[in-house]
Amino acid sequence: MVVRSEPRWFKSSYSGGSGTECVECAHVDDLLHVRDSKRAGGPVVAVRSHAWRAFIRALEERALMEG
Repeated sequence: MVVRSEPRWFKSSYSGGSGTECVECAHVDDLLHVRDSKRAGGPVVAVRSHAWRAFIRALEERALMEG
């Protein structure tokens, strides 16, 4: 039997500094779970880790192009 521990949530470095725009993430196997820190018991979006990295890269490239 496999016993899984609770995910270790961390505040995303992309969250706003005011504390009202916080996104928390947790790595679970090959998935990255994302949730609103103000609603810890609310919905969670699960994305494959490689897809999340591609998404972040695309955002960074767009930011560089828009300068």
